[in-house]
Amino acid sequence: MNTLSTSAFGTQNQTAINSLRRWVDRYFYFAMSLLVAAIVIWGFSHSINENLFHAAPPRPILLWIHGAAFSAWVAFYIFQSALVRTRNVRIHRTLGWFGVALAGLMVVLGFIIAVLMGRFDKHILHIPDTDTFLSVPFGDMLAFALCAALAIYWRKKPELHRRLLFITTCALLDAPFGRIQYIFDHTLFYVCVDGVLLLGVARDLFVDRRIHKVYRVAVPLLIAFQILIVYLYRGAPAWWLNLGRSILG
Repeated sequence: MNTLSTSAFGTQNQTAINSLRRWVDRYFYFAMSLLVAAIVIWGFSHSINENLFHAAPPRPILLWIHGAAFSAWVAFYIFQSALVRTRNVRIHRTLGWFGVALAGLMVVLGFIIAVLMGRFDKHILHIPDTDTFLSVPFGDMLAFALCAALAIYWRKKPELHRRLLFITTCALLDAPFGRIQYIFDHTLFYVCVDGVLLLGVARDLFVDRRIHKVYRVAVPLLIAFQILIVYLYRGAPAWWLNLGRSILG
């Protein structure tokens, strides 16, 4: 009897685990899109009032456009994830071209606003380290652009596409994480970003029982790139400091 009871319990337990795997497989990326939105709202709520809505001195108008584009990407990512979840794949693919245009706009705006706000912070607000801080927004835009381009290229391969879009979106999250003073002061914004990224790795291990090659390649490369970005910012090598000064004036 004990053996039969143990066997029945094991079967029920395995059934429950399999049901949870199916649920995670079905809803993971949509849930992550909502998590991204929550992080953005939480992070920017710490600074958006004094740095945008009621800023003194007023910030450049382009910062509002940049913020609108960033918000549009988050909303787009949620909507696209929902379309896939509800099996509206045709609409998802059609709207994908809006995402291509939006991603391109965000990259252009990202580089422009990095220089514009760098000059504003340096010459108007007199914030230190603005010359070397350029490595952060520049690096973010390079990571975002590369991952977005790969996601577009492999748009007809869902297993590659959805993971690359997740990584693309996560590449933007150091901005809201960096609005938390403690996280910024201790240079933990990329650690937080990687924590979100590792949820994708955990999903693969739980659902597929293996880590997809996208994560096996992209995550180590992204972490190495983040280390370089932080080194340029905090380490301030002379060549990078001089380049930042030449850009910001």
